[in-house]
Amino acid sequence: MRGTTALSEGLSGSTCRPRHVLLSGCSGGGKSTLLAELARQGSATVPEPGRRIVAEELLGSGSALPWVDLAAFAARALDMAAEDRQKATSARTWTFFDRGLIDAAVALQHATGAPVAETLAAFPRYHRRVFLTPPWPEIFTRDRERRQDLDEAVAEYDRLLSAINALGYHVTVLPRTSVEERVRFILERLGEP
Repeated sequence: MRGTTALSEGLSGSTCRPRHVLLSGCSGGGKSTLLAELARQGSATVPEPGRRIVAEELLGSGSALPWVDLAAFAARALDMAAEDRQKATSARTWTFFDRGLIDAAVALQHATGAPVAETLAAFPRYHRRVFLTPPWPEIFTRDRERRQDLDEAVAEYDRLLSAINALGYHVTVLPRTSVEERVRFILERLGEP
């Protein structure tokens, strides 16, 4: 992994960034829409590393795509998520991450067998509550950047749920409801009005 060691050394001074909130879960479950609404309402947000990587790879050689080389894609996602954490230093506001280090580590484990806990050992933790979008077949779509089908997305969700629980986070599954209600649900559980 290109810069992960150097980045993790810069991040490891803190064991937790309590205002860094991870949004994870099923692909096609509404995370990007939710992130856009959180940003619209004034929260700091960080877009999904995977989508950014796929967009870049489709413009170039396309070698680090999840459907071409999952291990290379996951390693690159881990590096990008580490950079995102390093850049997002504000402690005054919530910062919401659309996927992040945990998602990348779970993908890396799926591709290579590298244990999630060992991959993440040098990185600070997110807020203790992680929000997951559940599988939602009615809104699931495939596109140029998301080529997995719903069954693959559900399998990924199951891996994420298991790993996040094993890491000791408090998992909160988001309701299948409007984006405005999801934002309200998240902020209430974070203790915001």
